[in-house]
Amino acid sequence: MKIECIDCQSPSAPQDFARSLRVTGFAVLTNHGIDADRIEGIYSSWSDFFGQPDAVKSEFVQAGQRGFFPYLSENAKGAAQKDLKEFFQVYPDSVVPPAQEPLTRETYRDLSQLGQTLLGWLHDALPGELQQQLSMPLAQMAEQSPKTMFRILHYPPVDTEYAKAGAIRAAAHEDINLITLLLAGSAPGLQAQDLQGQWHEVSCDPGMIAVNAGDMLQMATQGYFPSTTHRVVNPEGQAAGQARYSMPIFIHPHATVELKPGTTADDYLNERLREIGLS
Repeated sequence: MKIECIDCQSPSAPQDFARSLRVTGFAVLTNHGIDADRIEGIYSSWSDFFGQPDAVKSEFVQAGQRGFFPYLSENAKGAAQKDLKEFFQVYPDSVVPPAQEPLTRETYRDLSQLGQTLLGWLHDALPGELQQQLSMPLAQMAEQSPKTMFRILHYPPVDTEYAKAGAIRAAAHEDINLITLLLAGSAPGLQAQDLQGQWHEVSCDPGMIAVNAGDMLQMATQGYFPSTTHRVVNPEGQAAGQARYSMPIFIHPHATVELKPGTTADDYLNERLREIGLS
């Protein structure tokens, strides 16, 4: 499985990116315009938030899939164990802790804009027949969508009791949305699965952004861009005692966008939220 590393400033970047998503469901971006120091800064800021007592973090629990979600809140579709993580979900109307808000809003905006560019590249790469069958161009589906969500993930040091029972940091799953842009995690652990069922490490060098296709893109393009199964595995040895952070933005279409005849984005989202225990 060859997940391509794409230089966003290369003249061939649009074609290279679309090819990697077409073949593997994943791509890794460099020279994407989001400063590495800012990425490091936002990780540092949110590590301060997650380092606070649960009682303080719980003040930011919000309705409507927003805000703080405590440890063991979510499970992958069909998984018996909860994932070993806590997280904070940011939408345009979310309440964000004051210390984290400026950098978070700025990063949300820039990642959303990058997502629009990438969706445009994917749309242009589609065969003409598939383009015509879309309810609208891919980038238009998500333009200024209030459903796009930025998630800040904290994986604490591995709890050995849960791990012995089979729990991992993020069990094998596919994403719900169109595409996911993932700021390189603070430690390795992200893996993608190929068609033969083998697992492969996804690069997480500082400053890189990993991108993967989600179920909504697979549905809208009739499988042309596959939604690839991925997971975050537990580290071993000394690394098991260290926390891991990652920050994906899930680019979602507007709720009323028709992904296929008879199925809107909101229909599918609500179905999947029930399956993963968040609704």
